[in-house]
Amino acid sequence: MVVGAHPDDIEFGCGGVVVQETQLGRRAHFVVCSRGEAGSFGTPDIRTAEAKEGASILGASIEFIELDGDAHLTINPSHALKLARIIRTHRPSIVLAPTVVENQHPDHWRLGTLVRDAVRIARYGGVAELKDAPPHSIDQLLFYALAPDAEPRDSQPLLVDVSSPAVIAAWTAAMNAHASQMQVRRYSDLCLARARVHGLRAGVEYSMALFPNDPLVIGSLSQVSRGARGF
Repeated sequence: MVVGAHPDDIEFGCGGVVVQETQLGRRAHFVVCSRGEAGSFGTPDIRTAEAKEGASILGASIEFIELDGDAHLTINPSHALKLARIIRTHRPSIVLAPTVVENQHPDHWRLGTLVRDAVRIARYGGVAELKDAPPHSIDQLLFYALAPDAEPRDSQPLLVDVSSPAVIAAWTAAMNAHASQMQVRRYSDLCLARARVHGLRAGVEYSMALFPNDPLVIGSLSQVSRGARGF
């Protein structure tokens, strides 16, 4: 499950990771928490249609939920409960959300905080408002950054190799589906450039950075891929 504050966040923030997983046969579901109504370009109807197209290209299902509206998101228990119910309904193993670094669009870090609260609430069996939905514990919460300034400075990223030409082609097409936002700047070029920089760091063509909320647990050192440093 991937959660975004606005109709284009998921595609720009972690679209390459998502399409790589769906091309490997894993299911992905998007939860978009506004329709971009406060944006300078594109109507809510246009942006909703763009998000649906982007999700389709990435091989994901999508739903839209109403919280406080674009540029008005607040952190409150009712929102966390709403997200927790969705988690209990879809029962994902991994959840992706925007980072909680505050130096970015306020909806992004606030949503990241709400999702972090929601994945905990989703596993509490005694929450009265969720009694009709069985509790669910996810395996891992990972954060994605929508811009360099949104990348946490106090943790090492998990670098995902997304170099496959099929992955890059689908990711680029999904980003370009948000034509209304390309009037602002070429966000797809920016995202690809960031992925290229992370790829150079990792010794691959393209890589995307994710930031685990909790330490990753492995059963054997054989599950560890190589590090980015070329010792």
